[in-house]
Amino acid sequence: MADWDEICEALADYTISCNENVRLRKMQRDWSRMLHFICSDTGVTFSMDVDKGEIMSTLEGLVGLPDIVVSTTSETFCDMFWGDLNPVQKYLRGEITVKGSQEDVMRLDAISYVIWPES
Repeated sequence: MADWDEICEALADYTISCNENVRLRKMQRDWSRMLHFICSDTGVTFSMDVDKGEIMSTLEGLVGLPDIVVSTTSETFCDMFWGDLNPVQKYLRGEITVKGSQEDVMRLDAISYVIWPES
């Protein structure tokens, strides 16, 4: 299990990777969403504000009204944010659940392929 500090470290790395990825930023330039994340094993929750493809902030707790809700274990979130696993396979096996519009789920899938092209 990962604690909030470990999740924050992984999120910091992920934020840099996403915000510095020119291809991803261009692809997501019209995408602004509030994402909620729920760690199914620890109950830790956090929110991510994305504005025009840029991660603006990540805060502990569920902030604002979510467009997308993602649930999995704390370790899976950390591994995903550090790039140690491609979340698509875990999503297909039901180990990651995503609630949101079909368009938003497809966007997350596209983001995964840009960030983790080998997987």
